[in-house]
Amino acid sequence: MRSLFFLFSIPFFVLFFSFIYSSFSFQFILSSSKLVREDEDVELSHHGLRDPKFSSINRRKLGSCNDSNSYLSLSISTSDPLQDVQNVTVTVSGVLNPSDSDWIAVFSPSTADTNDCPLNKALYYETGDTSSQPLTCLYPVKYQFVSADPQYLSCGNSQCQKEVLDKCLVKTCNGSITFRIINIRTDVVFVLFTGGLDVPCVLETSNALSFANPSSPLYGHLSSLDSTGTSMRLTWVSGDGNPQELYYNGGSSTSTVSTFNQSQVESPAADFGWHDPGYIHTASMTGLVPSTSYSYYYGSSVAGLTANKTFTTPPAAGGSSLRVVMYGDMGKAERDNSDEHYVQPGALGVIDAVSERLSTDKDVDMVIHIGDISYATGFLVEWDSFLEMITPVASAVSYMTAIGNHERDFPGSGSVYKTYDSGGECGVAYESYFQMPTPAADKPWYSIESGPVHFTVMSTENNWTAGSEQYNWIQSDLASVNRSSTPWLIFTGHRPAYSSYQNSIIDDITGTAVDTSFPLAIEPLLLNAKVDLAVWGHVHNYERTCAVYQSKCLGNPTNTSGIDTYNNTVYTAPVHAVIGTAGFTLDPISTEPPAWSLVRIGAFGYTYIQADPTSLLIQFVSNSTTGQIDDSFQFTR
Repeated sequence: MRSLFFLFSIPFFVLFFSFIYSSFSFQFILSSSKLVREDEDVELSHHGLRDPKFSSINRRKLGSCNDSNSYLSLSISTSDPLQDVQNVTVTVSGVLNPSDSDWIAVFSPSTADTNDCPLNKALYYETGDTSSQPLTCLYPVKYQFVSADPQYLSCGNSQCQKEVLDKCLVKTCNGSITFRIINIRTDVVFVLFTGGLDVPCVLETSNALSFANPSSPLYGHLSSLDSTGTSMRLTWVSGDGNPQELYYNGGSSTSTVSTFNQSQVESPAADFGWHDPGYIHTASMTGLVPSTSYSYYYGSSVAGLTANKTFTTPPAAGGSSLRVVMYGDMGKAERDNSDEHYVQPGALGVIDAVSERLSTDKDVDMVIHIGDISYATGFLVEWDSFLEMITPVASAVSYMTAIGNHERDFPGSGSVYKTYDSGGECGVAYESYFQMPTPAADKPWYSIESGPVHFTVMSTENNWTAGSEQYNWIQSDLASVNRSSTPWLIFTGHRPAYSSYQNSIIDDITGTAVDTSFPLAIEPLLLNAKVDLAVWGHVHNYERTCAVYQSKCLGNPTNTSGIDTYNNTVYTAPVHAVIGTAGFTLDPISTEPPAWSLVRIGAFGYTYIQADPTSLLIQFVSNSTTGQIDDSFQFTR
C-alpha cells in the first residue's frame, strides 16, 4: 500500500551512518570470526546512488572471505538439470563456529554479482520495504538463514575432523536447508554467506544448475476478452520466443509473443532487481459457450507441451447468476519458508483457500484482483513466483485485474502519485503479464459484464480528475449500463474513496493512503449512475460502509434473516467495501471510526459475491482453513 517516498528527504543521513556502521561491522567480522581470514580489503569510491550501472560507492568488492577453515564445504542434493518445480537441499558442512549470521541465497543467473552493495538499502526502502534485506549487488531469488535447521547452531549434526587417542580435537558442524526451485529459465547457483544481510561475505558457492527445459511453457493464466463468455485469452511465459500453439476444443490458436527489456523500466527494475522475463505468449480461444468447461494445453514441439488443463467460461452478460471472488493486495510468499523482498504473510493461505473452493465447491466463475498484484516492485523474478503461485486458480477461471500503486507509480512516469512504489516497473511488467480488455497501453481501465453484473474497473494510478480521458470514459461507461440486462453495478479500483484507516502525516503529504481529493472527483459519478457497490483495496483490512455520499450516511441496512440488507428498490447511495486483505501485512483497525464505517475486520481473506437478478450477496471469508464468514450483507431490488 504505502510508499516510503518521504524517506528520501533523510536517506543520505540514514545511508551514510548505515554504510559506516556496516563497514565497521564487516571489519569486525573479519577480525573476530573463526570462519574468515583477517586480510580482506574493502574498496570504496564515489559515484551517485541512482546511477543505472550502480558504480563503486555502492559496491564494496569483498569477493570471497577466503576462509582459512579447510573443512568448510557447500554441497547440493543434485547435479542434474532442474525440473520445472524441484526441491534442492543445500548442506553446509565443516563449520567450526556456527553463527546466526550465516545464510544461503539462490542467485540467478549464476554470473550474478554477489558483492556487497550497501546503498541498495535505499532501493528497498523506496518501494516501501523496510525489513532487513540482502545488500548484495544483484538481488537474490530467495534466501534462508542456516539457523532454520534446528540442529545448526547447537551443532547437533557434527563430525570429528581430527582425533587423537580417541579424543576429538576438531569438531565441525553441519546444517541443511531445502529450497523449492521453480523454472525461471536462467541457471541458478547457491551461495553461502556470513556476516548477515547488511555486510554479506561469500564463503562458498555451489556449481551452477540449469533447468532441463528453460523454454518450458509455464504459468498460463486466463482472462476474459469481452462480456460474451464465448472468448478467453490465455497468457503464459516461456524461454522460447517463437510463436507457440494453444490447443482447445478441437482447434488451436497461435500465440502472439512479447517481452520487455531494461530500457523500458527504471531502477531497481532495470539493474539491481532485473531478471530476464523471457517471452510472454498470449493466445485467444473463441467460439466457446458460456458457463461451460473445456480442456486445453499449450506450447510447441520445440518448447514442449503442457499437460491437459481444464477451465470454465464465465456466464455471459445478462445471464441469471454470477459467482465471483474479489480481493486486493495479495503478493506472494515462498512455500519453502524462504525469505525475499516483500513477503506477504497471508498470500498462500488466501490463494490456497480460493483454489480449494474452486476445486471442491466449484462455485467460482471469475476472480477479480484489484491491484497490488505481485509486489515484485522492481525485483522481477518475483513475478514468476507470483504467477506460479496463482496458477491453480488462474488457469481454471478468468482472472481479471486492476492496476495498483505497486505496479504503476514512479516519479516522472506519468502516474498520479509521484512515489517509487513500483520499483521502476512503471506498469510495464503488469501490462505484459496481465493483458486486460483496456483501450491502449498505459490506459488500464475497462469494463466487463458477466451474468447480472456490470463491473467498471478504473485505474486510481492514472489521471482521474474531471475532464481527463479516464474521467470521461468512466462517465460514459457508467451511463451506458443497461440495468435491465445487468441490474447490478459494481465499481472498483485500487485506492479507496473511503477508509477509516488513520492517515499518518507522511500519508497526508504523499497521498498514498486515502486521498481526500479522490472521492470529490469520483463520488458524483457513482451517485448519478446509481452504483450499488464500490470495492477497493490498498488499505490492508476489511471495512464496509453504510450507503454513503460525501461522508454522510444516506441509507443504512436492515437486518433480514441475520444478514444486513440494503434495499436498492429505493436507491440512496453506493456502499463501499475495502478488501485489501489477500496477503500483505494487515493494517490496524480504527479505534474511533466515523459514523459511515459499519464493519471493520483485521484478518486475511477474500470477498465472495453471488448475484442473481434480484439479489446481490457479499461475504467476507476470513479464515483460510475453515471458510469462516465474518461479514455478510446483501442488496435487493
